Amino acid sequence: MRNDPDAVLMFAAGFGTRMKPLTDICPKPLIKVGGQALIDHAMQLATDHGVARIVVNLHYKSHMIRDHLAGTSTLFSEEQPDILETGGGLKAASPLLGHGPVYTMNTDAVWSGANPFDMLCNAWLPERMDALLLCIPQGQAVGHKGGGDFVIGADGTAHRGPGLVYSGLQIIQSDIVRDIEETAFSLNVIWDRLIAANRLHAVAYSGEWCDVGQPASIALAEDMLARLDV
Repeated sequence: MRNDPDAVLMFAAGFGTRMKPLTDICPKPLIKVGGQALIDHAMQLATDHGVARIVVNLHYKSHMIRDHLAGTSTLFSEEQPDILETGGGLKAASPLLGHGPVYTMNTDAVWSGANPFDMLCNAWLPERMDALLLCIPQGQAVGHKGGGDFVIGADGTAHRGPGLVYSGLQIIQSDIVRDIEETAFSLNVIWDRLIAANRLHAVAYSGEWCDVGQPASIALAEDMLARLDV
């Protein structure tokens, strides 16, 4: 079994309801930020890190994402007739990802700073962790409103609380989801089990991050990227 992840599941199946009306005609991963589709921003980070296998899960307007990624080595996990949520999506895609630890990544954020895959990989200790979340200090979460999601303990374990914001990127032992009987379920089910066992860990990202979850966030993300280019 692998100790270091070499595959990533990119979540691209959602309806993007917070991005309406843009998502009435286009799936959220194809919305452009800085002239580049959101999913391309994510895939570039994975490619730069050297991830060997990229799997994208699909549901809403899936044909448009397939067409966009035509000619690449991307693998697809189609969720039909129903969407499976994050945990169910990982379970369904696990045959394509293989055994052992994998990355999972939301495709609706952009990053400014160190490659987040590098940071996670450098902090991954499979003998102590079954999942490692990359979290954002609230002052570095551009445009984020509300409290955080997780508190990181002195030993690196993660617990629920108004601390850091979950970035949407993690390493997780993919075999864990095989034990869940449900077809559609959230990754929160897994995380709660790991919290109880002290096997959920988190690390803070050193740069800036912007969740492009609504139309107004596009300008915020582009301003953040512009600062990076100065």
